[in-house]
Amino acid sequence: WAQLQFAVPMVLTNMSYYGIPLVSVMFSGHLGDVHLAGATLGNSWATVTGYAFVTGMSGALETLCGQAYGARLYRMLGLYLQSSLIMSAVVSMVIAVLWLFTEPLLLCLRQEPEVSRAAAVFIRYQIPGLFAFSFLQCLIRYLQTQSIVLPLVICSMVPFLLHIVLNHLLVNVLGYGLIGASAAISITLWFSCLMLLGYVMRSKEFSETWKGFSTDAFNYVMPTIKLATPSAIMVW
Repeated sequence: WAQLQFAVPMVLTNMSYYGIPLVSVMFSGHLGDVHLAGATLGNSWATVTGYAFVTGMSGALETLCGQAYGARLYRMLGLYLQSSLIMSAVVSMVIAVLWLFTEPLLLCLRQEPEVSRAAAVFIRYQIPGLFAFSFLQCLIRYLQTQSIVLPLVICSMVPFLLHIVLNHLLVNVLGYGLIGASAAISITLWFSCLMLLGYVMRSKEFSETWKGFSTDAFNYVMPTIKLATPSAIMVW
């Protein structure tokens, strides 16, 4: 029963986050065949080159925070979280540069020019969302290791429901098309990230593990990278 109480919220959380780009692809499908193909290709490209990689890198926190929590070194959880956020920001910058060259890279892979152009548009406006997604993965691991999962459900399902409304507004009402569908992903992910970060910073549940931002976190960036790299490769 205890495992089920932990597993069900995590299933709902993951379904919500995986559903966010899917909703945008579905709305893109109403714009035409090329838009649908571009959004689908762009979503696959974003997952393989970005989202899957940063998800894997956040796996380092499962080990680091798990060990610290078990040893009752509660302050270390906050420091490991911050070091992971720093690492995620740097990695996201590198991936963002790659995403800016999506169209020529897809053309090199012999994809259709029109579809490649549409995929590049769909990817470009997700770049801000990539940073939010990478930060979210770190926050999720931070809460998971403390067996706090209900806030994850709330901070993922509420943005997911709002994402549907946002897509309708940007794509159908305001007519931003593929750009609107892509931008909706970034807006939704940042909304979710700020919700969860605000909860961590304000909730008394984390009074022992979150002591505020500290420059000490930079001392743990390299140990985090050493664990994150093989974790990312395994997921990738």
